[in-house]
Amino acid sequence: MYAAERQQEILRLAHKDGRVDVLSLAEAFQVTAETVRRDLKVLDRAGLVRRVHGGAIPAGRLDFEPDLRERDAVSADEKDRIVRSALTELPASGSVIVDAGTTTARLAAVLPVDCPLTVVTHALPVAARLADHPGIALHLVGGRVRHRTRAAVDAWALRAYAEISADLLLLATNGFSADAGLTTPDLAEAAVKRAMISAARRTVLLADSAKHGRQHFARFGALSDVDLLITDTGLGPQDAAAIERLGTEVVRA
Repeated sequence: MYAAERQQEILRLAHKDGRVDVLSLAEAFQVTAETVRRDLKVLDRAGLVRRVHGGAIPAGRLDFEPDLRERDAVSADEKDRIVRSALTELPASGSVIVDAGTTTARLAAVLPVDCPLTVVTHALPVAARLADHPGIALHLVGGRVRHRTRAAVDAWALRAYAEISADLLLLATNGFSADAGLTTPDLAEAAVKRAMISAARRTVLLADSAKHGRQHFARFGALSDVDLLITDTGLGPQDAAAIERLGTEVVRA
């Protein structure tokens, strides 16, 4: 079977079953897992599937939202490079809002122990990493907790962020592009993200390049709302230049 034929069959299975996984495909086609991953990469670049941990889903499933464990395993090396770059953007002192997300949680885990910051977050994984941090004054925003993201949403969270004026927001997103802006699958999460952007004087978006070009159901802002995008070198120079024309500085870590 030629690669194009195999990729067409993979796409058919993805639409039929809602998801395909690498190991099952490798066994079915009698090829290596690495061959399947290359096939999925081709289909992903063509916008036909979305790669997720261990496999892929049809690109049309805009309501799909992987859980934290799946998302944390995707682009792990890239996220670590983004985190190292983001650490240099933290103020020497002052207040920082930390959004819910796997990259922001990784950043929280490596904050220096003597970091004298006031941190506000609605994300339980972020708060758990900072709760015993001796240098940080931690403020946990409450609300209804979404199980998939472990983040507080709805009116209580929105009221809390409306009362805050922070120096910096470390923002996360499920998708970003010059045309579609910033998007996420859930309307309640989108509302909280909008509130956070309004509550901060400077916004830094932490997003690996795999999220570039993704468009989800709920839009919560434009890239022009972001002062700095920290991503990885998977974002090409032309795409980075298009974003910078919107007024957003881009760092490719």
